[in-house]
Amino acid sequence: MRVRLKVRTFSGGSFQENGYLVGCGTAGAVIAIDPGAAAPSMARAIQDDALTLEAILLTHAHLDHVEGIPAIRAIAPDAPIHLHPGDRRLYQGVDLQARAFNLPPVGPLAPPDREMAHGEELLLAGCRLEVRHVPGHAPGHVLFYCREEGVAFVGDVVFQGAIGRSDLVGGDFHELMASIRAQVLTLPDDTRLYPGHGPETTVGWERRTNPFLVGS
Repeated sequence: MRVRLKVRTFSGGSFQENGYLVGCGTAGAVIAIDPGAAAPSMARAIQDDALTLEAILLTHAHLDHVEGIPAIRAIAPDAPIHLHPGDRRLYQGVDLQARAFNLPPVGPLAPPDREMAHGEELLLAGCRLEVRHVPGHAPGHVLFYCREEGVAFVGDVVFQGAIGRSDLVGGDFHELMASIRAQVLTLPDDTRLYPGHGPETTVGWERRTNPFLVGS
């Protein structure tokens, strides 16, 4: 059944990170995924369009994916923040991350409200999203899969023609590759992938052309 998923992308900052506003046909209700440096534009869109933000979902807690949370919570203070517990330490140490990149501090961030688990199903803004744990880029990295629409929000696990870094704290190349094989490449080839950086792609395209995944 089609649920009329609508996705708006907000990109910006030194890392050109993609944050997303997502709704699935419920009038005026949206979720924010990975609000980064472009979060002020995301917040204005929520206000200008009189949208109700039901939740903030985080694929992981690297600086560029969480630095916009204060801007979003400023206009939606009751929107619960969802984070996998494996990334709580990264989340709490966001200013240490900023210091490592010689960037100004962004914290302290509001504490997460909800812990997510692999296989959990979220029903928010009319969207039914399956949580899949995909460690390797970050210990608590997850993706959000909307089966009805054939869409997955994959954070920094896989990009068009590339995969996520595994050399940051908590990263592991072999774990990342295992996550991609088990949780991304098992999705239908026409599944659209919305990554944390760069353009949208599909599972099939990455399977056929991504130099890291060809033959996987």
